[in-house]
Amino acid sequence: MANVSDLFYEETFRPAFGRVLAGALMTICALAGLSVVGAGADALWQVWPWLALVAFGAWALYWRPEVEVNAGGVRVVNVFRTLDVPWPAITDIETKWALTLVTTLGTVRAWAAPAPGRQVLRRSQAEDLRLGGAGKGDMVRPSDLPQTESGAAALVVRQRWLRIREAGFLADPRVEHDRMPVRWHVETIAGFALLTVAVVYGTFLR
Repeated sequence: MANVSDLFYEETFRPAFGRVLAGALMTICALAGLSVVGAGADALWQVWPWLALVAFGAWALYWRPEVEVNAGGVRVVNVFRTLDVPWPAITDIETKWALTLVTTLGTVRAWAAPAPGRQVLRRSQAEDLRLGGAGKGDMVRPSDLPQTESGAAALVVRQRWLRIREAGFLADPRVEHDRMPVRWHVETIAGFALLTVAVVYGTFLR
């Protein structure tokens, strides 16, 4: 039997492109905000709330989301909520639209691991590639390819899931929860709401 520590270590997937995009947008917003310093209160109210909303949106949409594989299962951090998917609940792993965990408690899609666009799909349609976890002789979807965000995340989750199953830890799967454990990102929701109010006030009401 495999060493338990080799099966239940923590591993996190964060999309590189999303973080680069978020970093670029936040930097542009910061520089734009500095450029209007000294232009007067009216100009600041018209510009800063918009820049803050864009920067906050970039962080929430492209920087924060991630997929974490840990001892208890898979933690999917999306834009407005975090879902903890226990290993015994997982029945299948798909990548049609994004990394998708099919479970006995419902279906969970990861915002951090979207499937590739049409251009990637056309380039990859004819590739006869196989990954660990695909059935013998199965054609792997372009979204399963490890060079795509959905495929890279799915490969990490699928390989760990298969190794845990092969080690016998899921021979008699029992799920302790009746519902998927979910934590809503109240601070993110409040941030969007407050910044939207600031935009409306600075643009239309001031």
